[in-house]
Amino acid sequence: MNKYIIEKIVFWVFRLMTLLVVGILVWILGFIAYHGIQVLSWDFLTKMPEEGMTKGGIFPAIVGTVCLMVGSMIFAFPTGVMSAIYLNEFLGEGKIKSLINLMTDNLAGIPSIVFGLFGMALFVNKLHFGDSIIAGSLTLGLLVLPIIIRTTETALKSIDDTYRHASYALGASKLYTIKNVVLPMAMPNVITGLILGMGRVSGETAPILFTAAAYFLPQLPDSIYDQVMALPYHLYVLATSGTDIETARPMAYGTALVLILFVLFCNLAANFIRSIKN
Repeated sequence: MNKYIIEKIVFWVFRLMTLLVVGILVWILGFIAYHGIQVLSWDFLTKMPEEGMTKGGIFPAIVGTVCLMVGSMIFAFPTGVMSAIYLNEFLGEGKIKSLINLMTDNLAGIPSIVFGLFGMALFVNKLHFGDSIIAGSLTLGLLVLPIIIRTTETALKSIDDTYRHASYALGASKLYTIKNVVLPMAMPNVITGLILGMGRVSGETAPILFTAAAYFLPQLPDSIYDQVMALPYHLYVLATSGTDIETARPMAYGTALVLILFVLFCNLAANFIRSIKN
């Protein structure tokens, strides 16, 4: 068997594997969309849950998810951006930077349920926030912080040093150069990391299970110290431990479809911003 035939076989194996992965993805999305579209309506999106979550809508879960997403980004985005600026612009190459990068990578690999337990121990119990939006937001912010740091650091590294040197040559300080030259040029990729982080946060269940999510709460929160319903936990409840699982199953498919649309929107927005940059 000559090299040409082996190469053709390998390429066909790669194509089949790619088609298999895409096919599985399409099948899963199609299955959820087929069952979820049957209950998807304006009332489903804007009404409170009724009759043990077997009827009504998922409006409190949508609002709760948005609150947790925004709250986590309020904490994670400025913290992650400033950390990345320090790592890339101020901290020179060496053992300290290598250690910080190693710890950041390790933080990104920690299972989300560990963040949930940590958030419960620190924010819920130690700081006495209780099960609340602020406790859940801070926990999710810690979860997504490595993503923000890494994407921002990569964006800053992509800016050619000639822009920095030109700014220094004109008498600008390092801080002025970062603020007015480097960061604006890197901002599209930084925003991309922000949106991807929001997509990650919107689908997390384990961290909010211990810090923020309510089993059934057919009302909107009044403050950041209130519990909330959230789409991923609401989906878990409907699918596993609702009052009437079979009756609530269409609601579960509808909730899953809305959650997928949330994540899809975040990814499309990130790709759109990236395409503008390019």
